[in-house]
Amino acid sequence: MSTIDQQFIEYIVKSLVGNPDDVVVERSIDEKGVLLTLTVNPEDLGRVIGKRGVTAQSLRTLLRALGTRNDARYNLKIENNDDQREAYTTPSVSQSSEPVENSTDEPVDNASDYSKKTREELAELDDLDI
Repeated sequence: MSTIDQQFIEYIVKSLVGNPDDVVVERSIDEKGVLLTLTVNPEDLGRVIGKRGVTAQSLRTLLRALGTRNDARYNLKIENNDDQREAYTTPSVSQSSEPVENSTDEPVDNASDYSKKTREELAELDDLDI
């Protein structure tokens, strides 16, 4: 039987992720208080953590508010269950030692106005005697 804190986190996280059926919230109690361990589909891990951890911190803040109301101390642990991390990494060293052919330092013809303006500003800075 899940408790109100588990249901609360489960409801919020399921509304954030793309695979709501994979959301699992486990609850344990220790000397520090209530520990909720959240496991989601590896594809949804970024959504739960958010940019710079903002979403995860918001979940913890909501739990803290719930804890104040229930006289309990809550901790949220987000499990990294991505066992295929190596599949997403690319080697930093090229497999072949052959030079890249047809490489030029010429600007691309379809460059945006922003990049053209940036190049012009950099050229102006190069002309300055500093």
